[in-house]
Amino acid sequence: MLTLTTLLLGLTALPVLANDQLAYQLTEELTVEVGPRIAGSLADAKAVAWATNKFQLLGYDKVWTEQFNTPFWQRGNARLEIISPYPQSLVLTALGGSVGTDAEGITASIVMFNSLEDLMQAKREEVLGKIVFINKAMTKDKVGSQYGKVVGARSKGAVEAARLGAKAIIIRSVGTSNNRFAHTGKMTYEDNIAKIPAVAISVPDAIQLTKIIAKAPEAKLRLNMENHTQDAISHNVIAEITGSERPDEIVLIGAHLDSWDQGTGALDDGAGVGLVMATGALIKKLGQPKRTIRVVLYGNEEGGLVGARAYAAKHASELAKHVVASESDFGAGRIWQFDSKFGPQSLGFAKEIQQLLSGHGIALGPNKAFGGPDVSVLAALGVPVVSLEQDGTDYFDFHHTPNDTFDKIDPAALAQNQQAWILMTTALANSTIDLRK
Repeated sequence: MLTLTTLLLGLTALPVLANDQLAYQLTEELTVEVGPRIAGSLADAKAVAWATNKFQLLGYDKVWTEQFNTPFWQRGNARLEIISPYPQSLVLTALGGSVGTDAEGITASIVMFNSLEDLMQAKREEVLGKIVFINKAMTKDKVGSQYGKVVGARSKGAVEAARLGAKAIIIRSVGTSNNRFAHTGKMTYEDNIAKIPAVAISVPDAIQLTKIIAKAPEAKLRLNMENHTQDAISHNVIAEITGSERPDEIVLIGAHLDSWDQGTGALDDGAGVGLVMATGALIKKLGQPKRTIRVVLYGNEEGGLVGARAYAAKHASELAKHVVASESDFGAGRIWQFDSKFGPQSLGFAKEIQQLLSGHGIALGPNKAFGGPDVSVLAALGVPVVSLEQDGTDYFDFHHTPNDTFDKIDPAALAQNQQAWILMTTALANSTIDLRK
């Protein structure tokens, strides 16, 4: 096995050669010049054009786009108010993909559940004709492990509420901030189950609504909301640094180009876009890698990995040549752990990569890497993955809210990310190891 000293010859000059702020600069350009970019929108098309042009300016050897069909969900006006006994408005956001109400809106009493599981155990007569409120709080942790325990209310709540005859569903925002911002995100419907409007309210409003229900169990609410969905197209944007010795072997690094429409998508996933674009460009300045580095900016991750599935289908015949894949899609916090999902013979190489990263305070994980949401589609098809895991303690204070803006990014933390991505990607691209073994 080649040593990392040989594989990474020249990387000792990395801090001198690399622009430590390139990822930060690219993220700023995307969030300022394009802003929010929901899939299928004019801003989405503008983001595709921006990325294509930027890749070319950064000196990538090949740049192209791949089109796919996608739903284009458009948010309209929305208002949620308690009409009795304590009239007041609540801060809400429509959940992505939700239908709207008719012009008169929905007026109904409310029934509260502490979790999706509690709703699923309810009797039909408890729910019929009412607005369901799922009030489950999310707590902070470094790896965001609580997200999966709470997000089911957002993704599946409308189906389960409608199954029991509810008129609409409200969820407590899937977030950890006490600021009065509501948290959007993808929800789903099922065939043969009525499509009912679905909204999230901010954490303070969820607390307020809980207190109102405690005082007045028969409280009535009115929801008015205008949303609609149409067919559209979007694109994956792809760029390569061609391998000098094994150009048919692909090291894929990715992020998603789309964002929700409330903030400017700086943490989710503008920072990831900036990082992977900068990584390929700066590695090329250090010398052509031996394997090809392919940077994929996926379209419509937020709508359900639509671009990721399109990429996997289009490139099915070459997935065996995808040596490894990784994605940056967890904000801009400092990286604290490198993890892999390699075959048993390659675990020593994972340790070597971690040793290279250790000077940046990065530990070794247990070989259980996820890789990232879009990359998970490739992992399911047998492609090895790696993860540079970021500190996400505060990520869900901003995620999917109007507060996801560029000022939340710490330049020093993003620079640490950039250094780690360059070191890891260079090691992978200059190796000869079959990571499946």
